[in-house]
Amino acid sequence: MEKKVAIRNLSFEQLKAEMLAAGEPAFRAKQVYEWIWKKAARSFDAMGNVPKTTREWLSEKFSLQIVTTAEAQYSSDRTIKSSFQLHDNNLVEGVLIPTRERVTACVSSQVGCSLTCSFCATGYMDRKRNLESFEIYDQVVLIRDQAQEKYGQALTNIVYMGMGEPLLNYANVLKSIEQITSPEGLGMSPRRITVSTAGIAKMIQKLGDDQVKFNLALSLHAANDTKRNQIMPINESNTLDVLKAALLYFFDKTGNEITLEYIVFNKFNDTLEDARELYEFAKGIPCKINLIEYNPIAQSSFVNAEADAIAKFSAYLESKRMIVNIRRSRGRDIDAACGQLAGKKAPVVDA
Repeated sequence: MEKKVAIRNLSFEQLKAEMLAAGEPAFRAKQVYEWIWKKAARSFDAMGNVPKTTREWLSEKFSLQIVTTAEAQYSSDRTIKSSFQLHDNNLVEGVLIPTRERVTACVSSQVGCSLTCSFCATGYMDRKRNLESFEIYDQVVLIRDQAQEKYGQALTNIVYMGMGEPLLNYANVLKSIEQITSPEGLGMSPRRITVSTAGIAKMIQKLGDDQVKFNLALSLHAANDTKRNQIMPINESNTLDVLKAALLYFFDKTGNEITLEYIVFNKFNDTLEDARELYEFAKGIPCKINLIEYNPIAQSSFVNAEADAIAKFSAYLESKRMIVNIRRSRGRDIDAACGQLAGKKAPVVDA
C-alpha cells in the first residue's frame, strides 16, 4: 500500500496541482486548504462543503497527522499543562498561561532536546526528532481552544519556550510562524510571537538575514563565560562576545524586540557582581531583561534565589536604567513552569 502524503506539508499551489490532476475543480483546493488551516479540521470528514467522493479520495491519498491532547493538568494559578500526542505516539508538552493582561501559549519545537542545559528537565532527555511545522501549529490551535473553553479568553501571545531548541529546527519553526500569522491560517500578529533560543549565534544572524518579524529571547542565565559554560554547554562554541555581536546584528537587520532571560539561582548567579556582569553584557543591546524564578527539578541541585537577593539584583539593573521585569513562577505545582517540561506522563487532574 502506497504511503499517504502529509497533506499539510503541501503548499497551496502543490495541493491545487494534486487536485487538478485528480479532476477536481480549482476552487475545491481553496476549500480544502481553508479547512486544513483556518478551520483546523481534525478529519477529512469534517470538511462539510466538500463532496463525500472528494473526501474519500483525500483520505485515501493523504494524512492530516493531527496532534491530540493526551492529558491535561490544571494548576491552582489557572495555568494548564497539556501532554500532546503526535501521530507517531511521541509526546511533547505545551502550556496555557493566562494572566490579567494576556493569554499565552508556550509551545514545543522538538521531541526532547540535544543541548543538555543542567537546570532544565528537557535537557536530560534525548532529542528524538524535530516537530513538523503543522505539529507546532496544532499545539497553538489546541491551546487557543483550551483558553476559550476553560476561561472564555482569546489567545494573545505565543512563545516558543517549550521543549527543544527552536533554532535547531529552523525551517519548521519559521514555516509554523508563517502559517500562524497568515490570513489563511490563524492571522496572529508576528509581534505577539517570541522565539527563545539558548544561543546559537549563526542562526540568530540568519534570523536577521531573513528579516523575521517576530521577537527574539536569549536564555542567558549567566553573564560570564565560565559560569555559563557550567550550566549551558552550548556556550563553549557560542561565547558571550559572539552572542552579543549576533544580537546586535539581529536588531540592526530587524529592529525587533530582544529579551534577555535570566534565571536567578541561589548562590550561583545572584550577587551584585553577577548583576554588574549582566549589565555589562546588556548595555548597548536594545533589550529588556526578564529575571525568572527557578523551578527545581529532580535531576538538578539548583534552587531559586532568595527574594531579597532578586530584589537587590533587579534594583541594581534599574539603577543602570535597564528595563527589568521579575517573572514569577507559573504552574509550578504541575511541573509546567520554566525548565520543568519533560514529556512525562502524569495523572489527569480535573478542572
